[in-house]
Amino acid sequence: MPDLLIHSMSEFSDLIVEALAIAGAKEIVEIGAEYGGMSTILADHAAAAGGRLTSIDPSPRPEFVQWAATRSEVDHIAEASLAALARCGPADAWLIDGDHNWYTVYHELAAIEVAARRDGRPLLAFLHDIAWPCARRDMYYAPDRIPAGFRHPHSFDAGAIPGRAPLIPGRGFRGMGDFAWATHEGGPRNGVMTAVEDFLEEARGRGATLAFAEIPAVFGLGIVFDTGAAWAPDLTALILPWHENKLLGRLEENRLANYLTVIDWQDRVEAARAA
Repeated sequence: MPDLLIHSMSEFSDLIVEALAIAGAKEIVEIGAEYGGMSTILADHAAAAGGRLTSIDPSPRPEFVQWAATRSEVDHIAEASLAALARCGPADAWLIDGDHNWYTVYHELAAIEVAARRDGRPLLAFLHDIAWPCARRDMYYAPDRIPAGFRHPHSFDAGAIPGRAPLIPGRGFRGMGDFAWATHEGGPRNGVMTAVEDFLEEARGRGATLAFAEIPAVFGLGIVFDTGAAWAPDLTALILPWHENKLLGRLEENRLANYLTVIDWQDRVEAARAA
């Protein structure tokens, strides 16, 4: 991807930090660190609140590892999330931005719900990449970590284009060897938003009082929270203007169209050079 594309969860940092302050969140767990763009912001918040940040990422960038070693309030667990979550202590808030596929996200949310009940804390979770392209299409950084029964046929080379269910060989938004897309879009157990919806349906069936907000920008931010929490009304007031905001959604469509045009130009240049 070209560096000009804004893509990080840190683009939502002002909103997330204000939400953490409203909830009085001190102990924070982050799934997916990459370079640590969001991690630094969360660590600063946790330190100021007298808490800690636990960051889960089996293979972050070296810059993050070096940074984490300098922060006494940061614990880095270098394991896949579904193994690491069981070892996390009580948390006030969770940020999910790791492997963007149904199996991983659904089970991350399920584990977080169990931990919240166990520790007697209201659930507050932020999820990145709930919109296109991951909403209804699995993405795999490490396909072998997904059990075969939940792993869709996938490609590391073909790309995704909005409105086109099949992948397009050599075109569109693609992993260039870094990650794979499911070769089809939609259907059961496919994509991050599908995982969120399935989790919420089952959790509410068990009596959980969970709400969900969707902010349709920068690949989409989802917020799952317990409506029974004392801070829930204030959090609702904060995020309601952003929830399913039609203008943001239209701007995101335009941003993606422009980005895919840039990718197409780059592909044409590379093809011309190769010829």
